[in-house]
Amino acid sequence: MPYLQLDTPYLHSTGLKQRFAQCVGEIYAQQMGTRADRVTVAIRELGEGGIWRCGEQTPPRPAALLMCDIRRGRPAEQRAELARLLVTACCEVLGLTTDQINLEFTQHAGDEMYHPMLGGLSEDWCEGEGR
Repeated sequence: MPYLQLDTPYLHSTGLKQRFAQCVGEIYAQQMGTRADRVTVAIRELGEGGIWRCGEQTPPRPAALLMCDIRRGRPAEQRAELARLLVTACCEVLGLTTDQINLEFTQHAGDEMYHPMLGGLSEDWCEGEGR
């Protein structure tokens, strides 16, 4: 944990996906005050026609969604800034546009995450962690 999951209608090279994972992992660790080795990134390429944004006055259009499963405790302002930076990375690295992407957070207690390489169950997040 955290687990960042991007659903996208586009296909990308392995190198570009690795660059994206590195970028968002670094952004997450810096903005959320934790270690990059806690971050896991999934890029689910659903392909053309695989994910849509509905509209009231327009037909559905291709969309993307970034889900962020995180430990709870960060203030809303901190999460909002993280969301802004992650959306920017989606646009700059993968070529998405801001009208295509939404970002959602799901927050968990630390003991709902298990990291074998970090000693097992995670601790609850606390300010100053990883710095």
